[in-house]
Amino acid sequence: MARRYDREGADELVFLDITASAQKRQILLEVVRKTAEQVFIPLTVGGGIRSIEDIRMLLNAGADKVSLNTVAVQHPAIIADGARRFGAQCMVVAIDAKYNLRRKGWDVYIYGGRKNTGLDVVSWARRAERLGAGEILLTSMDCDGTYDGYDIKLLQAVNRAVGIPVIASGGAGQKRHFLDALTRGKADAALAASLFHYHELGINELKRFLNKNDVPVRMASNGII
Repeated sequence: MARRYDREGADELVFLDITASAQKRQILLEVVRKTAEQVFIPLTVGGGIRSIEDIRMLLNAGADKVSLNTVAVQHPAIIADGARRFGAQCMVVAIDAKYNLRRKGWDVYIYGGRKNTGLDVVSWARRAERLGAGEILLTSMDCDGTYDGYDIKLLQAVNRAVGIPVIASGGAGQKRHFLDALTRGKADAALAASLFHYHELGINELKRFLNKNDVPVRMASNGII
């Protein structure tokens, strides 16, 4: 699948082992290594990272960036330490967000969305940036898997709060949803999984749509968008 996405013109691959932290497993280094050998676009890897040494091993295995969620919340200093050692450009802080109706804001969840930390998403995004995060991978747990579109209000709130790139995640179901995330939501990139995995939408088809709607996109390697 990684080879297919590379050929089709994906701009980046994000490989998240979402149960690794909850199950106390190590990241699947061999899978990362084999995948990195097959693709020529940036590869972001997350899940099961617990230390600076884990980050080093992932980068040595071929990852271009690492995505930190649970460990970043529990040990925020790892963001600063990682940025200092390897560069902020490869430090992605992933935030799993769920709306809290009582306080009318979003809570940060860890362990693959299993545990509510009580942290405010916007405040945590600001702090992650100050610590040295180069990007925010923002997943709406409310929208994830619904195919009803990204959480535009969540994207707007976080984008207003930080100056680093924000990647929209959770909820894509049609081409218009990507356009909304990138324009109304002000996201710098949009991530989707099952929509592409099950061939419900092609990357080239999506890029042609975005291009026609005045969203700059990277040309596919074959020169066709």
